[in-house]
Amino acid sequence: MWRTRAGAAAFIQDDGKDKRMKIWICVLLMLGLMVGEVRAEMPADLAADGQAALARGAAWLAAQQQADGHWGSPETPALTALAMWALHRANPVEYQDAIARAMVYVLTSVHEDGSIWRAPSMERRGGGLANYNTAVCMSALHALGRPELVPVIQKARTYLAKMQYLDDGIYRGGMGYDAETGRAYADLSNSYMAYEAMRLTQDVEDLRAAGDPKADLDWGAVQEFLAQVQNLPGVNTNSYVSDDADSRGGFAYTPGAGAANTNAEGKVTLRSYGSMTYAGLLALIYAQVDETDVRVQAAKDWAERHWSLDENPGMGQEGLYYFFNVLTKSLKAAGDATLTLPDGRTVVWREEVARKLVALQKPDGHWVNDNNRWWEAEPNLVTSYVLLSLASALTPQ
Repeated sequence: MWRTRAGAAAFIQDDGKDKRMKIWICVLLMLGLMVGEVRAEMPADLAADGQAALARGAAWLAAQQQADGHWGSPETPALTALAMWALHRANPVEYQDAIARAMVYVLTSVHEDGSIWRAPSMERRGGGLANYNTAVCMSALHALGRPELVPVIQKARTYLAKMQYLDDGIYRGGMGYDAETGRAYADLSNSYMAYEAMRLTQDVEDLRAAGDPKADLDWGAVQEFLAQVQNLPGVNTNSYVSDDADSRGGFAYTPGAGAANTNAEGKVTLRSYGSMTYAGLLALIYAQVDETDVRVQAAKDWAERHWSLDENPGMGQEGLYYFFNVLTKSLKAAGDATLTLPDGRTVVWREEVARKLVALQKPDGHWVNDNNRWWEAEPNLVTSYVLLSLASALTPQ
């Protein structure tokens, strides 16, 4: 169902009283989700602290917006889209002007082929990061629920679907930063963001004009790619798959490369780590792999064995806030309210995440990582990650 800015289900036409009532109930629920309504069982003091942190963080982020509507690097519209999305989740009414300026900036980054990106000021390996920027921007634009954005999102979907790598080999089904670089490459980070964008925006396909071809990914190929980056012998049949019990079920960044371990016999294998394992779990969910499937269960088992919010498990402080963001999204999508750790402890993850994020907030309201891996010394990016994570943690399962 597509939402308008006011929350009305403008694209649903039905004259039945019961259906109209159901629609408005859904609308009210969604509006509650957008402002971070807290479920009753979360301790009242933690809920209050979380809402206060959310408000301080949103105020800080809004104050950093530049006159033309962007945040952070002007040549990376995904950063502006994330901030826009975060303010929309935190308080769409209070920050409607900032959101509107950000939306205009993102729209000025749209290309004729549907992609959303800006040319970099210097040559870099990932080119203009067109796939990454397009995926994040289309997800954020969709979250605004504005009918006039439907054509933009439809064209972005058409572009992104064409960027899926479908040649034979270990990258089949995945996505890289930018197809214009002309190299065979895909990684789980870019891939999960593209998969997420295509799932979150799939409702706009029903709104296409007659004769306009619908766009989607090859979801069978998606599952093929995910098998290449999961450390699960029998599913991943490559020589680089780890058979170490500690790595079993987790995910790595890219097939045959990236963070690796070397065992006593000198065999080099992929290293599972936190952010990629939660990205892999979320990707499996978007690919509609059943929750009872061994791939899903193995990923959840890895997450429970390595539960920690003090680090990005396997990577230390590198990518810590990216980790918080994808952890929250994946556990919410999985529908799991709790995790059971090997020692028998039950973790109510929403509460632990909220408590951790509140504790990490700086006095002026922002969040930042002292470790700059993956741009996390950029407070606009990190604060956007946290606002999205915190709003999700404060929202009912």
